[in-house]
Amino acid sequence: MLFETFHAVQDTLVEFARAHAAWLAPLGFVFAFLKSLPLVALVVPGTALLLSIGAILGLGDSAFVPVWLAIAIGAALGDWVQYACGVRFGPGLLQSKPLRKRPQLLHRSTVFIQRWGVLSIVLCRFFGPLRATVPMIAGICGMRAAAFQIANWASAFLWAAALLLPGWWSTRALL
Repeated sequence: MLFETFHAVQDTLVEFARAHAAWLAPLGFVFAFLKSLPLVALVVPGTALLLSIGAILGLGDSAFVPVWLAIAIGAALGDWVQYACGVRFGPGLLQSKPLRKRPQLLHRSTVFIQRWGVLSIVLCRFFGPLRATVPMIAGICGMRAAAFQIANWASAFLWAAALLLPGWWSTRALL
């Protein structure tokens, strides 16, 4: 039932985006930002929506670069918010009710950071559930801000391109 509701919302948003191509960049920004926040990412079908935006871009209704930039900036800002919360609130943040319910995810995120260091910020962007917690854990663990931000912004631009290009190329090929 919930899955069908998400598909209905996705279909509605894709139709809206096609009818209002000027809104693709702001919509992409919002979806990417929300997709970067802990727990929100688990209920917002952001990846499917962003892939759909790529396909709509391929139809030629809107320019690729502004949408790509908006999505990258939204993703980087979302991770920056996570990191800042981790730095500001520290380990006490892990005691919040929603995060306490997911100890395995938090443990996996911590182990991931310990194993990969600053590269974990780049890699987590491409691994679903970890994307929603690694930046926050990096802040809690005291990762250097400059190293975090370089990895955060670089990976956001790569991730945005990786989401948009398959749909863009495939619809371009069909035209």
